[in-house]
Amino acid sequence: MAKTVAIVNQKGGVGKTTSAVNLTAAIGDAGYKTLLIDIDPQGNSTSGLGINKRGLQTSVYDSIVNGLPMDSVIIETSYKNVCVAPSSMNLAGAELELVDSEKRESKLKTILAPSKDNFDFIFLDCPPSLGIITLNALCAADTFLVPIQCEYYALEGLTQLMSTVRQVKRLYNPMLELEGVLLTMYDGRLNLTQQVVNEVKKFFPKKVYASVIPRNVRLSEAPSFGEPVMYYDRSSKGAAAYEALAEEFLSINGKSPKR
Repeated sequence: MAKTVAIVNQKGGVGKTTSAVNLTAAIGDAGYKTLLIDIDPQGNSTSGLGINKRGLQTSVYDSIVNGLPMDSVIIETSYKNVCVAPSSMNLAGAELELVDSEKRESKLKTILAPSKDNFDFIFLDCPPSLGIITLNALCAADTFLVPIQCEYYALEGLTQLMSTVRQVKRLYNPMLELEGVLLTMYDGRLNLTQQVVNEVKKFFPKKVYASVIPRNVRLSEAPSFGEPVMYYDRSSKGAAAYEALAEEFLSINGKSPKR
């Protein structure tokens, strides 16, 4: 049965979607069947894996709001061992549509359950907010991964995120645990970077990945071609960083690359 990991940070621009796409691709490349569920209405993970959002008949919205089986939504991508459950702009209105719905916080968990046997890992790319959609992700997940940019306001809002997680654990998902914290937009030449790293390690002792994601032009270019960076330019620093992260992630989960 798949391990389900929510990639979450209510602060935008921290490399959340970049990490969702590239970690999924790197773990797929390592030989594990992966599914990326795009629950961000912007749908950047969907297009980042080469899926044309305009041509979609169904999306995650139809599963969460209308109960369409997740298997009907999942698309096999052209990348090794990678499937995606695509997003659509309709998800932007899902928060309002679910307000009066019974067990609104567990819609995704319920609809995802039958698909979990088909994958090794499932990643949830959450919207940059702590609304009902993110709540659904935290209820459906076994663990959550937090990308944090190495900049001045890095820890801003994390207290609120951890408070939400504590509430989710208490009310809906007592097994939810922190998978790890990923430092993004890393530049080791800057004093500020090291200060942020030290603060993050104090905030999340023993949970910060040794692998860090640097600022990298290829990493920024890849989404416009609908490709994970390891397929766009495997020799780039960005690709090497996500391969290293995938190996560290797998190791922590008691696995090693199959390739």
